[in-house]
Amino acid sequence: MSVNANHSDRAKGALGLPLLFTPMRIRGMTLPNRLMLAPMSQYSAGRDGFAGDWHLVHLGKFALGGMGIVLTEATAVDPNGRLSYGDLGLWEDAQILGMRRITNFIRDQGVLSAVQLGHTGRKAGQQRPWEGKGALSPKEWERGETPFPTVGPTDEPAEPGYPAPHALEMHEIPALVHKFADAAARADAAGFDIVEIHAGHGYLIASFLSPVSNTRTDAYDGDRAGRMRLALEVACAMREKWPTRKPLFCRLSIVDGAENGWAIDDSVALASALGECGVDLIDCSAGGLKNSTVLANAARVPGYQVPLSAETRRRSSMPTASVGLILDAAHAEEILQKGEADLITIGRQALYDPFWALHARQQLSADPSFTGWGEQAAWWLSRRAAGLASLRMAPDGSSLHEP
Repeated sequence: MSVNANHSDRAKGALGLPLLFTPMRIRGMTLPNRLMLAPMSQYSAGRDGFAGDWHLVHLGKFALGGMGIVLTEATAVDPNGRLSYGDLGLWEDAQILGMRRITNFIRDQGVLSAVQLGHTGRKAGQQRPWEGKGALSPKEWERGETPFPTVGPTDEPAEPGYPAPHALEMHEIPALVHKFADAAARADAAGFDIVEIHAGHGYLIASFLSPVSNTRTDAYDGDRAGRMRLALEVACAMREKWPTRKPLFCRLSIVDGAENGWAIDDSVALASALGECGVDLIDCSAGGLKNSTVLANAARVPGYQVPLSAETRRRSSMPTASVGLILDAAHAEEILQKGEADLITIGRQALYDPFWALHARQQLSADPSFTGWGEQAAWWLSRRAAGLASLRMAPDGSSLHEP
């Protein structure tokens, strides 16, 4: 693993920029800044899992908006591993071409593209959230969206009312691991710069990690090492198929929020072990095992998950990304300056403002040339700003006050 995160320099970067907009090198890739789009399912793929015009425009606007890394939604490694029939997939070669359109556009904007690969396990086959977010019902069956054959560490359903999953047998697990590795190879063929393993939120890998959901009595349970085994096998297999020069990330629920569940000590141990497999960064999230956990119902305040990233980073020495109601540029910069994360992951705030990254750069550095906006916009905006300044107005239209 080769990461130059400027750990010792918490002031301005080499270019005199805020740390948030200082480039960072991981393996053979240079991130133009420290901002990554969070993976947010759009439920807008066809039933074949192909990426279409929606995904090109949806993800492309964040590249135009200045994100350093544009990360896709969770993309299934198996058709039965989708959360819904609207999820993207990379389980077959035919899905590569649609993804390549997206990566080509993102690259043309000077931004890195990333794909999150996962399997939703016993949570697979749900309704789209605006249709109920529960198990598929007769309404969906009538349009051909019948339940997927779900799998898990045991036959315990993810939630009451969900179908009982098939408990994976020992001999079935290697084929599943290969599906992750094969999807990583397709991601490379599609032109992605980074792959992220989804090992959080109660999905398949996370359900093996938690002692609450994993009560097996074989080599994949028994103790923390056994419960970590699937995650490590997946990471090592993907690293073998994923080019050495390209970074490999892993999203973890640092705590699952369940009583006697997966805890931060476990995540620190797993993060270190993942690093030995060739994982370069831990994308720190939380929760998701069940809807009824204490964490699922806890109050959420700006930066509520930052301490998880900070402690994981400090104790494992692995670079981390932090997410969770990070709403403004000054807060994002503070997190980096304090060494609580190496990347900042922006999700719903980016949906609200796809140009959040560029607005953050203006907020922190007041760049009159609008560097980063692309010459198509910068030319117009710099002249607009000059005109507004003569009227004592800021670029956002607010009044400028005398010092």
